Amino acid sequence: MARVTIEDCLKNVDNRFTLVHLAAKRVRQIREGADLLVKSSKNGDVVSVLREIAANRIVVKKKKDKDEE
Repeated sequence: MARVTIEDCLKNVDNRFTLVHLAAKRVRQIREGADLLVKSSKNGDVVSVLREIAANRIVVKKKKDKDEE
């Protein structure tokens, strides 16, 4: 993947708001020592995370509403 775009990520995430929160949480995990899920040699943390999301290696867990329980 030469370049990762927001549109690539939005294929796997519902909306931009969710994408930002997902990416921010994952960047924090990586900076705390988590391993990358995609090969990334010289990219920064944010680009690497966006590549993970675009590759569908990270997914959003949906919380159940109280009514659904």
